[in-house]
Amino acid sequence: MVAAVLEVAAEAGGTGAYTDETARVLTAVIGKIGARISADAEVHGFAGGWQEAVAHLGRSHPDPDDARVLPIRPDGDDEP
Repeated sequence: MVAAVLEVAAEAGGTGAYTDETARVLTAVIGKIGARISADAEVHGFAGGWQEAVAHLGRSHPDPDDARVLPIRPDGDDEP
């Protein structure tokens, strides 16, 4: 996708049609692609880490007793 955007930019530049608006649109396209890739990587990374942790327990899924609640206190003392 990035290669296609660069190709469009090069073609627009070669024909003299590369404007500020063209630059803004192509930059927005790259920004959207980057954001999507980042979000997908974060979700897949979390899911992969979760699956690895559960597999480490030797089960296909965690038991409710495995859950641990950690309180969050406004004073910054977050120790359980």
